[in-house]
Amino acid sequence: MDSRADTNESTTRDERFARGLEVMGQVDGGLGERVLDSLADISPELGHQVVAWGFGEIYARPELAARDRQLVTLGMLTALGGCEPQLEVHVNFSLNAGLTPQEIVEALLHSAGYCGFPKTLNATMVAKKVFAERGLLPVGEPPAPGTASA
Repeated sequence: MDSRADTNESTTRDERFARGLEVMGQVDGGLGERVLDSLADISPELGHQVVAWGFGEIYARPELAARDRQLVTLGMLTALGGCEPQLEVHVNFSLNAGLTPQEIVEALLHSAGYCGFPKTLNATMVAKKVFAERGLLPVGEPPAPGTASA
């Protein structure tokens, strides 16, 4: 293989990662960097792929708005179950992408008919944790004065 091909692959890889960081930065509120840091000493390549492919290729697609992608993600993570750490990140991303706590709760409630109450309860408790951390409880009431909502 000639060095030109290596350079093009490297550039493409770097460009995808850069694009992924930019897209992730639009919804992550700094959480994405924590995910990358948590993978740095065990699988930096996985971190690269999450950013480059997950955000640089998939989330960057224009056919769905970020908030709509987050609704799909919440539903999928709820249905899968056992993804509570990722669900916590994506509840935060969902708020950052413009979903309201009420919309998130409604999306999780809607999932009960498709994936059952245990998974929906687990997902709802994750959302509750995120909402509590962000001063958004109780859902349906305006945040207390001096608390950050997004």
